[in-house]
Amino acid sequence: MTSEPKSTTPAPARAGRREWTALGVLMLPLLLVSMDVSVLYFAVPAISADLRPSGTQQLWIFDIYAFVLAGLLMTMGSLGDRIGHRRLLLIGAVAFGAASLTAAYANSAETLIAARAVLGVGGATLMPSTVAMLRAMFTDPGQRAKAIGLWSGVMTAGIALGSVMSGVLVEFFWWGSVFLVNLPAMALLLVLGPLLLPESRTAHHGRFDLLSVPLSMAAVLPVIYGLKEIPSEGWNVRYVVSITVGLLFAALFVHRQRTAAAPMISPALFRGRGFAPSVALNLLSAFGVMGSAYFTTQYLQSVLGKSALEAALWALLPSVPIGAAAPAAAALVSRGVPRAHVVTVGFAVASAGFGVLSLAGTDSMAVVLTAGAILAVGSVVVMSQIMDLALGTVPVERAGTASSLMETSSEFGGAMGMAVLGSVGAAVYRHDVPASAPDAARETLGGALAVAERVPGLAAAAREAFTSGMQGAAIAGAVVLAGAAVLAALTLRRAEPGERACQTPDEPSTLSPSGV
Repeated sequence: MTSEPKSTTPAPARAGRREWTALGVLMLPLLLVSMDVSVLYFAVPAISADLRPSGTQQLWIFDIYAFVLAGLLMTMGSLGDRIGHRRLLLIGAVAFGAASLTAAYANSAETLIAARAVLGVGGATLMPSTVAMLRAMFTDPGQRAKAIGLWSGVMTAGIALGSVMSGVLVEFFWWGSVFLVNLPAMALLLVLGPLLLPESRTAHHGRFDLLSVPLSMAAVLPVIYGLKEIPSEGWNVRYVVSITVGLLFAALFVHRQRTAAAPMISPALFRGRGFAPSVALNLLSAFGVMGSAYFTTQYLQSVLGKSALEAALWALLPSVPIGAAAPAAAALVSRGVPRAHVVTVGFAVASAGFGVLSLAGTDSMAVVLTAGAILAVGSVVVMSQIMDLALGTVPVERAGTASSLMETSSEFGGAMGMAVLGSVGAAVYRHDVPASAPDAARETLGGALAVAERVPGLAAAAREAFTSGMQGAAIAGAVVLAGAAVLAALTLRRAEPGERACQTPDEPSTLSPSGV
């Protein structure tokens, strides 16, 4: 009688106090980078009064950070895989801190725009590095899922907190203070990072593909720009051309990755079971989050008449349940519930949030906030689980590239959500607003409110038309996320929750506390 040979595969090492403390250190840059997306919401009027930027300069002050961040994510993710994520994280922290100091004391619009651009460069180094190091520190699937749940919650909370913090700081200090708050956190990261964070990188790799850097930026930036402008400006020819040009460069970028000897984005990543579906589903989740936010922020201010700070404070309420959503999802998966089921239910919950939003009237703040909470819970469940799945299907030495692809898909999804749902809402608005209204009033609710004093009854009619447009967009969003639920059920059935990608023999990874 022969006995079956026992498996010699060692169990993944469990993280201890050092790793969990290091995770807390990693949350600092993540929180600040996500907050910087929205930190200028209430500082722009004070900046305009002090620096007197032109209209174009004001737009660039606000948008340059997100554009540079989106354009460089893939480059920095791949670079971190090669030179080490801790090294790149600390370099990014220095750049982020220096740019924050420059921005705080900028004496011209040009200086502030340049500082915001460098902040975008720093942010692009920090975001994929935090995820890659998380992947390296937490090799146990259950612990990694919990850590990613915390990561997702902090990132989502940071976006919501950024606008509120901006309003409070500008109220009691001056506009530069919204940048100075970055300095203590970056200083703490520079002190504790070398002590607590391990280094991880690919031990052997080919020459860095410099040509892929401009190709990736030329693919990402025109598409993001066109999609972000369409909701406010409509389907203008130049925005359609911008998207088309970006897609052409995207095709060139993909061809380069498939043919280069040492590509920036290894095509082998997409052979991991579950990775490609994760990227697509992440895009759809971001589509819903940003598409809904486009309407709810305007609804609170322009329909209900809340001040900007009041609207930001009320908008924090839907973020409260987020803290429990990701850990609950991770617990379900760790107890044997198939990940495909959890993600499918998450999309269904988010779709139901859009359904609730479609019921809102012109005086329905409770309905809108409830809808936002339901949608946020479903979305965080989805994002945390598919990020965990994506990282679990790639080797540690490719975690930076994988996370940068996931984050780039979020940028695309968010821009698409605002463009598509914003266009649906705008079409309904133009159909419902009185035909006798001035041209400006027929374009946007803001335009209608600006001339409402001269046209009796216009304000109420425009608010009603905007609410109808939000209802139409919510129905469209519910349909898209319901379709995403079906897609998740079909594509994730074969993706094992704890699956680990095979490490290619020519790319051994290094992982050490000292970074040697």
